[in-house]
Amino acid sequence: MMNQPNQTFTRMKSYTPFHSAFDPCPPIGQKYYSTPPHLYLGFQPPNLEQFPPKEALKKGTLWPILYDYYENPYKK
Repeated sequence: MMNQPNQTFTRMKSYTPFHSAFDPCPPIGQKYYSTPPHLYLGFQPPNLEQFPPKEALKKGTLWPILYDYYENPYKK
């Protein structure tokens, strides 16, 4: 039996740093980090759709599948 990959993943991850009972500082709370899309791609398939050159320069990548808009989780 093969393991099925988890289809419900998110690029935005979070964790709660350890806070000791003897720590004089207040707890930090949840911290967030973003993982890039290429981690979930495995390999780059041939004939991928491409951004037009000007848009690719603005977005920082030629391929829409590798573009990741950063949404600040702390703004909410």
